[in-house]
Amino acid sequence: MLTLHRVKKEYNSNLIIQVDQLQFDTGLYWIKGNNGSGKSTLLKVIAGMIPFEGDIVVNGIDLRKQPVEYRRQIHYVEAEPLYPPFLTGIDLISFFTQVRKAKKEEVHFLVQKFNISSFIAQPVGTYSSGMVKKLSLVLAFIGQPAYILLDEPLVTIDKDTVPILYEVISLYAARGIHFLFTSHQAFDIPSLTHRELLVENHSICYL
Repeated sequence: MLTLHRVKKEYNSNLIIQVDQLQFDTGLYWIKGNNGSGKSTLLKVIAGMIPFEGDIVVNGIDLRKQPVEYRRQIHYVEAEPLYPPFLTGIDLISFFTQVRKAKKEEVHFLVQKFNISSFIAQPVGTYSSGMVKKLSLVLAFIGQPAYILLDEPLVTIDKDTVPILYEVISLYAARGIHFLFTSHQAFDIPSLTHRELLVENHSICYL
């Protein structure tokens, strides 16, 4: 269970998002809203990437009091990820595998499933935006988090990768991993149902 209590984020005294009380239980959550509504900021706050006011707790683990353990429970992928250009995909995968104590079999499965083995030995600076996005999705699924946050996961990936992403989400959801995602594109996994929320006027509510 992921709980937000009196969460507030401002930039230069401008309110971006404010949540009095919100609870995510199990399953998939599609967070909707116009550009600039605060969707990405909300995910970054939940991921513990930017400072905020309030409290966020996942399965009894408080982000403020247990930041390292909390971040092990939450994996996050930006809409347009950026990595140091001199690192290779192998460097990043090895680092994430070690930090998250993931099984090599799982990593091999993800590399093969997203079809990135042909370029992961190259520096990330040589990748196209689609290649970077596929690598970022592999990194998101490495390990056993409680929640995976996907910001515009369909952006920049090719149409052949979309059903692969859906399949992997279904597999991980069956293991008890939950998802929060934003998407302006149609997001439909026939085998899974999802709940929808709307970010509007600096607040979020269920649709």
